[in-house]
Amino acid sequence: MWVKRLELLREVLPGLRRLAIMANIGSPIGVLEMSDVKAAARTLGIEVAPLEIRWAEDIAPAFAALKAQADVLYVVGDALTAANLTRIITFSHTARLPTIFNARDFVQAGGLMSYAPNYPAQFRRAAELVDKILRGTKPGDIPVEQPTEFELVLNLTTAKALGLTIPESFLLRADEVIE
Repeated sequence: MWVKRLELLREVLPGLRRLAIMANIGSPIGVLEMSDVKAAARTLGIEVAPLEIRWAEDIAPAFAALKAQADVLYVVGDALTAANLTRIITFSHTARLPTIFNARDFVQAGGLMSYAPNYPAQFRRAAELVDKILRGTKPGDIPVEQPTEFELVLNLTTAKALGLTIPESFLLRADEVIE
């Protein structure tokens, strides 16, 4: 999914050369996704500036250390970044830095875009699997599934505030455009 996010960023920012990645390195998921995003960015010829955080207090210094060395900010979503959503959005707006996230909530709060599984569809599917288990199917007999529905959400208000022109073809592909 992170490769797709980088490709989407390139469509909106064709001159993308430097990517900042903010991740909670106190979380195994944050470390893994940061590593995968770095590798994907390098294959696309994009320089990477990691912003490693562990606590809410690390967010401001991470932005200060960045000092306009990035064209865009990729935020690895977890409980820490979700709890500090407003702070991250405020700092990114102040730095005039477009952002991409892994959930629509971040975009609704002012982030530029997200590309992620359709979480309500996943919750519905989980309920179907629970129903099967309650009706006697052994959990080990249920195959592992990957998400099949994804959604692209774009905040056009944020794009305009950042001075970005979003291609019409991109707007038409978005599942939701927030104006």
